[in-house]
Amino acid sequence: MMGWRARLGILVPPGNPTLEPEVMQLTPHGVSAHFTRMVAHGETGSHDGQDDRNRTQIAHLDENVELLSMVKPGVIALGHTATSYTLGVQAEADLIERITQRWHIPFITAFGSVVAALRHLGIERVAYGTPYNAQTTLQGKAHLEAYGFKVVAFGSLPNVRNIYDESSERAYGLGRQVNSADAQIVFLSGVGMPTVDAIDMLERDLGKPVISSVTAMMWNALRITGVHAPIEGGGQLLRSSASPSSGYI
Repeated sequence: MMGWRARLGILVPPGNPTLEPEVMQLTPHGVSAHFTRMVAHGETGSHDGQDDRNRTQIAHLDENVELLSMVKPGVIALGHTATSYTLGVQAEADLIERITQRWHIPFITAFGSVVAALRHLGIERVAYGTPYNAQTTLQGKAHLEAYGFKVVAFGSLPNVRNIYDESSERAYGLGRQVNSADAQIVFLSGVGMPTVDAIDMLERDLGKPVISSVTAMMWNALRITGVHAPIEGGGQLLRSSASPSSGYI
């Protein structure tokens, strides 16, 4: 049987070529990952129309969750960070509760997983980097602050034409760019920009933990499904076994 240890359900933005390979890179033996692409219109990966695409994904979320629920996953994760920035704190919490109650499957978001990971690591001060435009970057900063974190440094990747054309090398450079001596951790937002191959190098070179939306999402999904094996290649968060927890966000 596939997923004899756990099955993960992941909702993917329609044009994202990055998330599925990175999830598979971080999936331990005995765990299977299953994907459904969400509905969005316009030029995927572009800064233009980002908020409209987020709202379209939210509007069609129930039908996508219904399809993904058919594989009976132990958790369903919304694999798109900026959707949480569009929702805001209360609407995100309401969505998580509604989806979980309707399908009786734990439902998490990429950003909610970042919040859970930061709390798990005891983090208060964050350096925050994105591949977004200034407006979306500031939305993300405000969202972190609304959860009680202090964003001591932040910035966005320069000269982005399309987020899905970015590379791990550029993600590494972004981490170096936004790092601050006062920051306890570096957080790279977004699941469209490849980050997994950059995280271990950043941690070694910066001397502090580094997380991205996808590493936090995988850590959260695995702990919720009761899989606590260490995973190489995703930084300190995934190398250490996740603590068992019945809660989720």
